[in-house]
Amino acid sequence: MSSISIIGTGNMARTIGARATAGGNTVEVMGRDQSKAADLAKALGGGATTGDWGTAPVGDIVIVALLHDGVVPAVVQYGDALAGKVIVDISNPFNSTFDGLTHHEETSIAQEVAKAAPAGASVVKAFNTVFRHVLEKGRPDIFLAGDDARAKASVEAFIESLGLRPLDVGGLKMAHWLEGAGVVTVGLANHGVGNLDFSLSITKLPV
Repeated sequence: MSSISIIGTGNMARTIGARATAGGNTVEVMGRDQSKAADLAKALGGGATTGDWGTAPVGDIVIVALLHDGVVPAVVQYGDALAGKVIVDISNPFNSTFDGLTHHEETSIAQEVAKAAPAGASVVKAFNTVFRHVLEKGRPDIFLAGDDARAKASVEAFIESLGLRPLDVGGLKMAHWLEGAGVVTVGLANHGVGNLDFSLSITKLPV
């Protein structure tokens, strides 16, 4: 099983943390508001602990469960405390109308994190194409992207411990297109599907 630190105390932090503890992983919660972090760790159970914001995370995998505009600043603030860690960005930089990205070039939050991260850290994009309640109650496929094969393998093993299927889409530059897929899921929810009770998945054709 994996050792996980979650930076953030919101809904996705709670959902991933709950699945992580249920899957037998070690979980640490880190939040700017120490009382919220402590409350979340207590709610998660399973021996979940609380770490101090900005200090070196205990987990080998650090999931940054913050809104997109807070991800890079948090990584910058943590600085060398993240050296040697696998940093997982789960954010979606949606524009104000949820039909596009805030980027005006072919980049992603994960790629910007990689620029800001300390030497020895590896960045993986994952979990951004799944609605929170589907992640909580369902068995969605989890798409991921990253440049470091060993980092991706550790994140894949973590995803499998949640009872979910990891699907590698390639290098970290593919994180831009995963963020675009996040936009597609919102478009489907608002139009073709008409609700949030679904996830993108891969179905193999019969042989």
